[in-house]
Amino acid sequence: MTDYTEIEKLYAGLRVSDVRDGMDWVGLFSKGSVHRDIRPLYEGARLCGPALTVRLVATHEQAPPRTPDEYTAWAYEHWYGSKHISPYKADITRGDVVVIEAPDLGVGQLGSNNTLAFKTLGAQGVVSSGGVRDVDECRLQKVPVFAQFISQTMTQGRIEYLEHGVPVTIGGQRVNPRDLVVGDGDGVIVVPHEHIEEVAKYAWQEALNDKRGRRKMYEQLGWALDETVQVD
Repeated sequence: MTDYTEIEKLYAGLRVSDVRDGMDWVGLFSKGSVHRDIRPLYEGARLCGPALTVRLVATHEQAPPRTPDEYTAWAYEHWYGSKHISPYKADITRGDVVVIEAPDLGVGQLGSNNTLAFKTLGAQGVVSSGGVRDVDECRLQKVPVFAQFISQTMTQGRIEYLEHGVPVTIGGQRVNPRDLVVGDGDGVIVVPHEHIEEVAKYAWQEALNDKRGRRKMYEQLGWALDETVQVD
């Protein structure tokens, strides 16, 4: 299953912890949980959608010595024209999560501009094993970003685009194109596309058990019933 409308119906309201339980229930104990270093950029960031996978690699090309004006021309015409390019943007469909395998070279390849561009094209947000910069604007814009680190550094002479629509590895987990990516305050988990429906079934089993148990304690404490304990 890769249709976003169907995924919305199955997974709306499920937490990463619920999905983790669902993965366990179907026997995928060692699969799915992306390394804890890949974290949400801001509190309340959430994702749940099919993966559009991208691979970036370290470059062999060094930025040559130039005057500042020559460097500007080199960066915009050469680097962003042929090296650090984004052909995958044309493949973004509504609800996609852009998943970027990036080398850990201290580069902030995500920022306020490209993450917002993903959003305008219909993506929910982005998960990367690399870095993010412009964090104040990114947090203000509220496009969900899950990344391994914050860095000031741009990409030129450091990392470049290689390919997209292929299996990638993020935080120790394989992500195939159209696998389901779920993210919240507990991090990121990946559900293989062939297990999406089965995992949802048992994730909801555990989620509802949790809601019912906590609802009873809310009532004992005299607390108002918030959305986390609502059971249809």
